[in-house]
Amino acid sequence: METTISTEKLKDYAGKLMFYLTDNEYLTLQKEFEVILGWMGKIEQMKDIEKVEPMTFPFPIPNVSFREDKIKDAITVNKALNNCKAFVNDEIKVPKVVE
Repeated sequence: METTISTEKLKDYAGKLMFYLTDNEYLTLQKEFEVILGWMGKIEQMKDIEKVEPMTFPFPIPNVSFREDKIKDAITVNKALNNCKAFVNDEIKVPKVVE
């Protein structure tokens, strides 16, 4: 795994996400990415990592239970589309905001 990321690549990604940084901020971000990519490289080297179940939180949370999702007060597709300017195939059409 590559453990460096170029400033040009960071600027390209930032532009696509429509935010911009100073040159000094890009250097700081570049250093932070190097640390993250270094740790990801270490994880890749771990034996049998694919056998480890993914976690959503690093510590067990006792006495937590999730309720079952239930649909309440749903509206029809037609009612939802009544409030939009444009739609295609029952999907709301929105302006493109990224490349």
